[in-house]
Amino acid sequence: MLSSRPHQAVPGIMTTHNHIEQLDLWIGGEHTPSSSGRYFDDLDPTDDSVFCRAAEATAEDMDRAVRTAHEAFQSYRQTTPRQREQWLARAADIIERDRDSIVDTIVTENGSPIIKARFETLAAADYIRSAAGITRRIVGETHPSDNPGRMVMSVREPLGVVGSITPFNVPFLKAAKLSAGALATGNTVVGLASEFTPRSVLLLGRVYEEAGFPPGTFNVITGFGADIGDSLTTHPLVRAILFTGSSAIGKHISALCGRHMKRCVLELGGKSPSLVLADADVDAAVDAAAMACFFFQGQGCMVTSRVLVERPIFDEFVGKLKARAEHAAEHQMGDLRDPNTWVGPIISERQRNRVRAHIEDARAKGATVVAGGEWVGNRCQPTILTGVRQGMTVFREETFGPVDAIYPVDGLEDGLALANDTNYGLSAAVWTKDIDKAMLYARGIESGTVHINAATFYDEPHVPFGGVKDSGIGREGTEMDIEALTEWKLITLQLPGDRAFGAPAVVD
Repeated sequence: MLSSRPHQAVPGIMTTHNHIEQLDLWIGGEHTPSSSGRYFDDLDPTDDSVFCRAAEATAEDMDRAVRTAHEAFQSYRQTTPRQREQWLARAADIIERDRDSIVDTIVTENGSPIIKARFETLAAADYIRSAAGITRRIVGETHPSDNPGRMVMSVREPLGVVGSITPFNVPFLKAAKLSAGALATGNTVVGLASEFTPRSVLLLGRVYEEAGFPPGTFNVITGFGADIGDSLTTHPLVRAILFTGSSAIGKHISALCGRHMKRCVLELGGKSPSLVLADADVDAAVDAAAMACFFFQGQGCMVTSRVLVERPIFDEFVGKLKARAEHAAEHQMGDLRDPNTWVGPIISERQRNRVRAHIEDARAKGATVVAGGEWVGNRCQPTILTGVRQGMTVFREETFGPVDAIYPVDGLEDGLALANDTNYGLSAAVWTKDIDKAMLYARGIESGTVHINAATFYDEPHVPFGGVKDSGIGREGTEMDIEALTEWKLITLQLPGDRAFGAPAVVD
């Protein structure tokens, strides 16, 4: 049954059809119907009612968007740092001004608790504002030369069209992160939104338009990545791909980029460990584990999904985290617009089945479900598992749900070995009052990020963020965007003199 659930909208961004919003593609600064003429249902994951309908794009639509972005690049690359800085700063201001309407979309479309949606929206504004700051730092170098009268310099130039493929879990924030740096460095963008959260990404197109970005600099395609994703990755006019999502799809994109000689920055899955040593502040470690897993429904690449606890405090830690999980199940699974709500629905039936399968496989193979493991509608209760071992699906695979596995360990060396016993390496944490142990763990952990006495879930706009092993390639962050999204060009200038043609110097 179609739902006409009311919600706030940014004026002028969408049309309605039979009381259901109908979203077209955003190409060249215009709402553009798909060549297929088809629309797919964008569901509210709370009850799977229809929130809106989005255009189902084809490879032909993708080609049109890329060519539009390529044409826009020819003039956009000549814009000044001041122009790009102003447009990005305005975009951040608009997001802050329209925060409530953006939050409303994220809550309904993503099933996000309102406090998470508010965090995501303001974090997107922060990232865009940080990107505005790099427009004047795209600098070159001068180099000495062995040739008399030869001036040698290197300059950075934008790549061209950048493809941005965003996930469902933080759709607005990731759309901002995977576009702002590209726009700041003089590139144009074609964004492919997750089929679960198209409206959130289309909202950013409206923001950039109002901020003053020329038509065609930021374009949004909606549809099914399995059908049209490769047409973006392999398009000859696309020079780089920025992707956040699963490791399996990331490996596929990486292979295509390698075959077609394209750059890529891939932020993929995680199985983030938190090591809690016997001298740690147990209450703080419990609070961090609960926040990093339960607050985000476990639908975050940096969430704590493995807690490795030194044996002397294992029972205490499990008991306290169990109490937190039970409290969340009883008091923090309510109205998504209530700031006290932590736990929202899992995004889709496919993902719900994945979470169920991980829990049931662990239970069937002898793990203990200390808390949770049950469902309230489309929400999984915060779940704690002990007795998890090799051979259980949850031991190695990313669950992407509010499921924490707790393991006893015998000190730092044992904990570090178990923490590294994974194909992933995105984020990690260690809890201890011993700085020597903390730094040994920080240097020894195979992870792109490690936090000492803090949760695994943490990031800032300007810092390098990304993973190792199956957690990705390259780094996000506005400072890193300069390196990832510009190309060095060497320029030489021969001044008049004895070596006018730059003949190599002869060494006796």
